[in-house]
Amino acid sequence: MSTEAVETQQVVVESDYDSPTWRQLSDFSVAVTGNNFPSHASYADLRLSSVRDMGSVARADRKVVEGEFGYVLEDVPHFTDYLPDVPTYPNPLQDNPAYSVVKKYFVNEDDTVPQKIVVQKNSPRGIHFRRAGPRQRVYFEPEDVYACIVTCGGLCPGLNTVIREIVCGLSYMYGVKKIVGIQGGYRGFYSRNTIPLTPKSVNDIHKRGGTILGTSRGGHDAIKIVDNIQDRGINQVYIIGGDGTQKGASVIFEEIQRRGLEVAVAGIPKTIDNDIAVIDKSFGFDTAVEEAQRAINAAHVESESVENGIGVVKLMGRFSGFIAMYATLASRDVDCCLIPESPFYLEGRGGLFEYIEKRLKDNGHMVIVVAEGAGQELIADSVRSMGHEDASGNKLLLDVGLWLSQKIKNYFTSRQRMTINLKYIDPTYMIRAIPSNASDNVYCTLLAQNAVHGAMAGYTGFTIGVVNGRHTYIPFYRVTEKRNKVIITDRMWARLLSSTNQPSFLSAEYIEEIKTPREPPK
Repeated sequence: MSTEAVETQQVVVESDYDSPTWRQLSDFSVAVTGNNFPSHASYADLRLSSVRDMGSVARADRKVVEGEFGYVLEDVPHFTDYLPDVPTYPNPLQDNPAYSVVKKYFVNEDDTVPQKIVVQKNSPRGIHFRRAGPRQRVYFEPEDVYACIVTCGGLCPGLNTVIREIVCGLSYMYGVKKIVGIQGGYRGFYSRNTIPLTPKSVNDIHKRGGTILGTSRGGHDAIKIVDNIQDRGINQVYIIGGDGTQKGASVIFEEIQRRGLEVAVAGIPKTIDNDIAVIDKSFGFDTAVEEAQRAINAAHVESESVENGIGVVKLMGRFSGFIAMYATLASRDVDCCLIPESPFYLEGRGGLFEYIEKRLKDNGHMVIVVAEGAGQELIADSVRSMGHEDASGNKLLLDVGLWLSQKIKNYFTSRQRMTINLKYIDPTYMIRAIPSNASDNVYCTLLAQNAVHGAMAGYTGFTIGVVNGRHTYIPFYRVTEKRNKVIITDRMWARLLSSTNQPSFLSAEYIEEIKTPREPPK
């Protein structure tokens, strides 16, 4: 296409609001030249239609830019969407001596990152996300910024690192002086005091596990939270937590937007299970896998030191078995890995008991890794607790490690009359409470800094995450609509089966069924 050619792109914004703040305007197309895409200012003039996303707990705005060759940009909200006259300022980074040597530090406004990187020559360009990073213009003056940070949900390695780097990023890169921490999770907005955060006060916190702000599950009252944000004059909110926390952040953003407040809401996704959709990896996952190796190694030493030794290690993974899978692949001492995505059975031909018996006869010992969510359907109804939920709405699962250990003992003692020595190891709380390792520390730093860049640049209602190795701003709804799961027909699971030599526990008919795409309902 020549430079004179004009490409017409249809820009659609979906909103769940009937607020007078949102202007109802006529249909139009945005004409741009080449591969450039609409600026933030032009988004203030888009047609806004009220579309209700019934499948989501926390509804979020959907800004979609469609271009040629199947290009789709799933953009994130910006102040100019509902505050068209908000002023901008030069980015203070341009005068920061630390960045004076960087040739191209500011991100081009048109930069986007594809969700799918492996394509064929005739493939459509597909879904893209806006690239993260500093912009030349910002929507806050440093002296006017009043930022707050909150951590919610369970613990995870790297929480303190993210807190530290948000504080240091705001302070050192943008000159922000007023930063506070919200204590005790979401309910801390209206029931607990805040604590001031400075680079000095957070200097060494990355060396400790947990979170210096405290955390909790539940306590999400969007009206009270936004009232508190408005009363305090807070204009940047950084929310660190898992998918439930990000759903809550989306609701907070919606209420802020409904009131027409110039408040940026940025999410940093956290889950030790690595099950957040879209992003390559969640922070703390590398640390968790590394620490899991210690438990697996201990189980291996225990099992091989006695006759018919069995080491059972339970790892985190409520709905997704990524920690168990990667720890097994990294260890090479594991004989069987059980995860929620792969059903298994205990008795009969090809069952777990038969496989254990074979491994003990061949090697004299074995190690089993089981994710906490595996095998729940096998647990007797009399002791099942799947009907109960915690404060975040997560199902409470029975301890499958203890249950499986007892089942194995009973089988070999009563039926096989075979003496076994079984050791059960549960390192769950040790893993999630430790400080992050070097890899995760760097990762947390980049996530935190890019969250700060996004908020300063006027983006709001977004989650920061790495997609195909590039930091991006992702709409809340994309990271909360589903969980990542291990695909048991993928090469990675095949590598694990090859490493452990365990049976797949799946029939040929079942494998063929999950490999064959199902016809959509008519």
